[in-house]
Amino acid sequence: MDNDIGISTEKRDGVLTLHFDRLQKKNAITAAMYQAMANGLIDAEADDAIRVVLITGHPQVFTAGNDLEDFTRNLPLRADSPVFQFMRQMVHATKPIVAAVSGAAVGIGTTLLLHCDLVYAADNARFSLPFAQLGLCPEFGSSLLLQQTAGFQHAAEKLMLGEAFSAEEACRMGIVNQVVSTDALPELALAQAMKLAALPASSLRMTKHLMKASSRPAIEAKIEEENAAFGRLLQAHDAQKAISTFLERRKPSLD
Repeated sequence: MDNDIGISTEKRDGVLTLHFDRLQKKNAITAAMYQAMANGLIDAEADDAIRVVLITGHPQVFTAGNDLEDFTRNLPLRADSPVFQFMRQMVHATKPIVAAVSGAAVGIGTTLLLHCDLVYAADNARFSLPFAQLGLCPEFGSSLLLQQTAGFQHAAEKLMLGEAFSAEEACRMGIVNQVVSTDALPELALAQAMKLAALPASSLRMTKHLMKASSRPAIEAKIEEENAAFGRLLQAHDAQKAISTFLERRKPSLD
């Protein structure tokens, strides 16, 4: 089913696909898109016919991250903001979540992968975490999860410098399970999701619970801490200047 707000969905053989579908804006995520994603995850939890969630984008771009124009109009300063609803649903998802990444995965396009169970990338995928460049700080628990996944030095390099890195490096860091060609990615990701969907639902959910339950309080606490810091920085001069400069398509210069 196509959604005119930028997220399309499809249910097939026990798999719910949530598809970034705003290619004209490089799949940049708006508040309405976050709400649609959160609602999709809520529906997946309630629907026994859905065994797995698959998150995808386009061959050219997964997502450019937040749509900064929409973001500045709809600042996420409340607990019920759509982006925070999406984060909570990802953290508390009991069913497996698979991601298929092609092209750019910017900001939350990378951090959301840290909450997925399986991640597959095309060889054209490029990941980046440009929070510091925008006068902001890590989000979605990434200041904790990235160093747990990749080690402190790798995490510091990616979160502090914000420079793009390849699918192969993401795989070496443990963010990605496997890298394949752009053409092969959709088939592989769907096949893996359908393998999961064919397994006993109760055993999959218990396996995920046993792997994630003990770490969830720390992740939730870190997300809350990051969100508070993000909100403060978002209203500060450096971030406002950097975001304004970005929107004017000039290189940020913080002085």
